[in-house]
Amino acid sequence: MPKVLFAVSEAHPLIKTGGLADFAGSLPVALQELRHDVRLVLPAYRPVLAQARAWREVARLELPGHQAARILEGALPGTRVTCWLVHAPEWFDRPGGPYADAGGHDWPDNAARYALFARAVAQLALDEAGLNWRAGVVHCSDWQTGLVPALLSREAERPATLFTIHNLAYQGLFPAAQFPALNLPAALWGHDGLEFHGQLSFIKGGLIYADRINTVSPTYAGEITTPALGYGLEGLLRHRAAHLSGILNGVDYRVWDPARDPLIIRNYSPAGLAHKAANKAWLQQHCALPAQEHIPLIGMVGRLVEQKGIDLLLAALPQLMKLPLQLVLLGSGARHFEDALQDWARRYPEQLSVRIGYNEELAHRIEAGADMFLMPSRFEPCGLNQLYSLRYGTVPIVRRTGGLADTVVDAGADNLKRDRATGIVFSEESGAALLDAVRRALNLFSGGATWHALMLAGMRQDYSWQASARRYSALYQQAMAERR
Repeated sequence: MPKVLFAVSEAHPLIKTGGLADFAGSLPVALQELRHDVRLVLPAYRPVLAQARAWREVARLELPGHQAARILEGALPGTRVTCWLVHAPEWFDRPGGPYADAGGHDWPDNAARYALFARAVAQLALDEAGLNWRAGVVHCSDWQTGLVPALLSREAERPATLFTIHNLAYQGLFPAAQFPALNLPAALWGHDGLEFHGQLSFIKGGLIYADRINTVSPTYAGEITTPALGYGLEGLLRHRAAHLSGILNGVDYRVWDPARDPLIIRNYSPAGLAHKAANKAWLQQHCALPAQEHIPLIGMVGRLVEQKGIDLLLAALPQLMKLPLQLVLLGSGARHFEDALQDWARRYPEQLSVRIGYNEELAHRIEAGADMFLMPSRFEPCGLNQLYSLRYGTVPIVRRTGGLADTVVDAGADNLKRDRATGIVFSEESGAALLDAVRRALNLFSGGATWHALMLAGMRQDYSWQASARRYSALYQQAMAERR
């Protein structure tokens, strides 16, 4: 098994802004169970340092164009996975989030910060830190690590590289004038390098120079080669199509399993599905909704942005509020979406509850208490909430895109007959299509035995990280075989 250096900009439970952190907090653990020697490396942000006080310094790196960085070693909390932190206080030990300040504005020196991180990762991979550990594969994710494959490509004896795209919409674009200040090799500039329409593109470092590229679902791997979701990079991705594939994200069932979830009101399983009702009753009471067991309760948790189809939901709300249903929504995002949803909640307080922000406990309780879970995403590289919903017997209503298309089987007549259906799927990007999908779900909900069978079919699905880890292990072998 190759030694794997897993380079990311965030990892749960140390620091999290989105699904990347869940990916980085789970896949290395599953890889270790397959007997891979895995080392996780991420920047030593202030919140991370607060959890890593007992970690020890194991190396110091001299990074060209930057101050020296210390390497701290410990274990990813709750696991046996060795974790390295790149401790460069001037660049990472600051208030706010990993990528933006407390006001939500991107740090103006992000290019320099993640160039420093990439140099540190490259040195660790090549065993230039004196740790007597050399990577066979370096697994990078998203633009923050895009320079790593580019830097390693210039090394004669280098590890193989894999670059995972979690969301191509985020590309790490900076003014071209910043390129010289990063002290990068001049040969990396140009249209066949890091230049993108006159800008510096970090993500191109991964797309051009990595031995293998993958996304977090097979369908999304195809979608990003089209103008609709390629964001100007579809030509490059088509050029590298032979090296591009998709592997679905997994679910950490130690955390997301209604049979043992400590955050929900009452645990339940397929054999004791009636206990799910206690979670619904609590959620209705908590959200000041009428406690009506036979009224369908729809949950939503996520970012309130156009990508997630919030505009489609708003277009459908006038008609949705005429139907016998309740809707609980938890999330934050664009201010105009937050304001519009709160306005609707004030108008329909017995049907709609909107909580702005994020609360991990409430997210679990929505999954457990809702009858259905709505994800009308315009695009969704993988999606996790539909996978959580399947396990919790909370029937997903999703748009046919990305990982949603790969994981939810529509409750059409034939699929229901074959006991294959696991949710409601619609295709058109419109409020009318969303409304029709919800109406279909309501009709099935009133069907009693049919709905129960749909819930059980979802709960039988296995999207554990173990299956995904085996696919990544095979991809590492491919990357090593194709090393340039």
